[in-house]
Amino acid sequence: MDFKKLIDEIPAYDHFLTVDEMDASTLKLAEDYPDLVTVTQEGTSRGGHPIYCLKIGDGPKNAFMFGCPHPNEPMGAMMLEYFSRRLCEDEALRRELGYTWYLIKSIDVDGTKLNEGWFKGPFTITNYARNFFRPVGSEQAEWTFPFTYKNYSWTTPIPETQVLMNIIDRVKPEFMYSLHNAGFGGAYWYVSGDEPSLWDGFYKAAEKQNVPLNLGEPEMVYVTQYAPACYKMTGSKDSYDYYEQSMEHPEAMMSCGTSSDDYASQYGTYTLVAELPYFFSRKIVSDTIMPFTRAEAAIKGEQVNHDQIEQIGKILKPVKPWLTEDNPFPKIVLLSVDKNDASTQAQIDYYKKTEAYQQPCKESEAFDCLDITRFYTLLSWGLSVRAINYAIEHTDIDPQLAKTALEQAQAGFDKLAAELENDIDYSVVPIRSLIGVQLESGMLVADLLRSK
Repeated sequence: MDFKKLIDEIPAYDHFLTVDEMDASTLKLAEDYPDLVTVTQEGTSRGGHPIYCLKIGDGPKNAFMFGCPHPNEPMGAMMLEYFSRRLCEDEALRRELGYTWYLIKSIDVDGTKLNEGWFKGPFTITNYARNFFRPVGSEQAEWTFPFTYKNYSWTTPIPETQVLMNIIDRVKPEFMYSLHNAGFGGAYWYVSGDEPSLWDGFYKAAEKQNVPLNLGEPEMVYVTQYAPACYKMTGSKDSYDYYEQSMEHPEAMMSCGTSSDDYASQYGTYTLVAELPYFFSRKIVSDTIMPFTRAEAAIKGEQVNHDQIEQIGKILKPVKPWLTEDNPFPKIVLLSVDKNDASTQAQIDYYKKTEAYQQPCKESEAFDCLDITRFYTLLSWGLSVRAINYAIEHTDIDPQLAKTALEQAQAGFDKLAAELENDIDYSVVPIRSLIGVQLESGMLVADLLRSK
């Protein structure tokens, strides 16, 4: 299929929609196209907000797309905002694609609301990190699917995950698109299985939008790479096996369930994840050889991150009794603090014993290890500031204790934010370009599966 017209007509969005704006648009689409669109409330979030699903088309195969699987990743919601209306407007497109489409713009509506402080800009590292929220793994829609393996078991999917499970069980989709995106770097893809015919199409989709490939380090050191920037989807079994290589009780490192891809695989579903960045630096595509090995860069990055997380832990320790269960902000940070030593050591052990990491380091890999690592650490500082502010507003925390912790956390955030703004020559990738890569990647997979 030729997707040029579909991609070329994506609007030049300059901001992300809030949850209320998404809901209003979803309901309006059903009002505008009552014979084509069905909107169902598939469930309710833990915060009591309805979770809406659009059903469009009547093709013989089912496709399921859901946005905001992590609530700091609203790009997919914007893609669905465009794609859902386009499906209604273009009968030829609907017929040619040949699917019945099930679309959820935001599966984690509560978490998405907690990110809305940066949705309208300014789009800078500092503003993003200041208003960033991401739930701990045990409260993520994407990572609380049931999972039992060796000495570990997870049996408590959260309500948002239960919504996904119910739809997957009901429609048994041939194609599923979990709409993630990265914070910094370049484009890369995860797929359920090796499909070499896809890679060139993915690369061209990114090239058309001037979005570079991410040629640095993978997110997880144990991921299987099919081609540059193209990886096999991972699940919790892979995490367990990785930790088992370096510790007697790998289950101690596990704190959530498995992924949507892992769950849907029981129906033969093929899943795609296209990771695309808000921020870009030219270094992420540089193959310039640095005067050190990949292991040296990776270990240094791990040590820097370890020291920063340790510092955050010391700041939060005196106020921890007031970081109550209803406070969403400190949970993922406190988990990082708790597992900091073991996680760092497992990573360092892997780098030391893996032959590929003894090779000379490219600038792209060094940038991942030494700069992007600090960017993600800044997010922990931002969450810590928000956590303390929440405690001040919602508990009887001692004012002086709170003041000291808040000043220390804010100082840590400000220092690292200033360093990153100074050290990294970055640009903001246009939303339209990101949607273009994400949508075309999805259409390539949908077209491949349709023809099978």
